[in-house]
Amino acid sequence: MSDEQIPTPITRAFVLAAGLGKRMRPVTATLPKPLVEVAGKALIDHALDRAAEGGIDTAVVNVHWLADLMEGHLARRTGLPRIVLSDERDALLETGGGVKKALDRFEGEPFVVFNSDSFWLEGPRPNLNRLIETWDPETTDILLLVAPTATSLGYDGAGDFFMESDGRLHWRGEREVAPFIYAGVAILKPELFADTPEGPFSLTLLFDRAVKRDRLRGLRLDGQWLHVGTPEAIEAAEARVRESARIV
Repeated sequence: MSDEQIPTPITRAFVLAAGLGKRMRPVTATLPKPLVEVAGKALIDHALDRAAEGGIDTAVVNVHWLADLMEGHLARRTGLPRIVLSDERDALLETGGGVKKALDRFEGEPFVVFNSDSFWLEGPRPNLNRLIETWDPETTDILLLVAPTATSLGYDGAGDFFMESDGRLHWRGEREVAPFIYAGVAILKPELFADTPEGPFSLTLLFDRAVKRDRLRGLRLDGQWLHVGTPEAIEAAEARVRESARIV
């Protein structure tokens, strides 16, 4: 970024909270996955609290499964970020389609996207602040927070990305094991959605396009990433939070 340009602060976010949570059943038969509690706090609140700590003042949250419970919970939150609901009761739009439906809320400015089924234990400096400070729209279309594959809790796959020294990301090959996984937080440009399908589609489409343009970059998470995708993962995540508190 040139010395003359002062970046516009990123103050808005989209929190993905409309999924069915099938892998979390039977817990999610009567409770939306974002309301599952870990360490005494609902997953959605872990995301929204991180957003507030990072300077986000407005968060759009999409709802679908058991939407009334989600709305009631969010209505009881106080302080920042201000919550704006995006109603997907009629049709689940997946990650990309859900964001596209609410795109006008971001008024053409870059914004943060959060998954609501993962969170992290901070290192010395807050990771969202680091991500926003790293964002450079001149070189980057999408900036992902990525976590080490080997040490992330609740993940047993082969990873997502290889990362070069300048932060550029490349997908792993079919039979490769990659050192980094997407940690569920990203900064995106609204214009990336201009040529995207109507209806449901995945944000992976935009990640793939950015890789091909050499404009997908990553920032390594400083701390511990926790993915809470199954009932068993709840106990493991809570144990890690307790362990972290004892170390501190």
